[in-house]
Amino acid sequence: MTSPRSEHPHPAIAVRFVWIVAVLVAATLAVAWVTQATRSRIARNEDARMMQSLAQVLPPGSFDNQPDQDRYFVTDAALGADEPLAVYRARRGGLPVAVVVTVVARQGYVGPIRLLVALEPAGRILGVHLLAHRETPGVGDRIEPAHSGLLQAFVGHSLADPPPAGWAVRRAGGAFDQVTGATVTSRAVVNAVREAAAWFEAHRDEVFTRPAA
Repeated sequence: MTSPRSEHPHPAIAVRFVWIVAVLVAATLAVAWVTQATRSRIARNEDARMMQSLAQVLPPGSFDNQPDQDRYFVTDAALGADEPLAVYRARRGGLPVAVVVTVVARQGYVGPIRLLVALEPAGRILGVHLLAHRETPGVGDRIEPAHSGLLQAFVGHSLADPPPAGWAVRRAGGAFDQVTGATVTSRAVVNAVREAAAWFEAHRDEVFTRPAA
């Protein structure tokens, strides 16, 4: 008569199984930790780059908060994109001193042109910074500050100055010089800056009161 087979696994097999499970759990935790650490490092690098970009359009010493953290996101076709775009607030002593609007010029010669437009609470433009573009090297990329003064030309203007007809390149009867050989790109930038100023004018009362996100 044969004895019944034991219902309990061999101790060595049980130990091996426990070790395998432990190794899998440890590997999963290690991957999760590395992934989180990488994401955190990427986020810190992005924040640092954004602060550098904001520093290009905000006067030094004019604010004492962290504009890259005091922000919220809007999805508004008036700003040239169907995706959420960031609006940054600069404050000093808790009082608003500037807003920086992200705007996309969709009429670039090659593709969209992403800009930051900084404005005083009264609507005067403090600066315009080029975040990203895909314009043709040697032609459309002449809008970059190293090649032309187009972006600097907006400083001091507002939605009402110049009047509506002036918000165009000189070739079209406007107030802004187009970059030689890059009229389409120049026109796209002028339109985008005006759209940012118009958006701020329409949302001025809520810009500095919305919760940060």
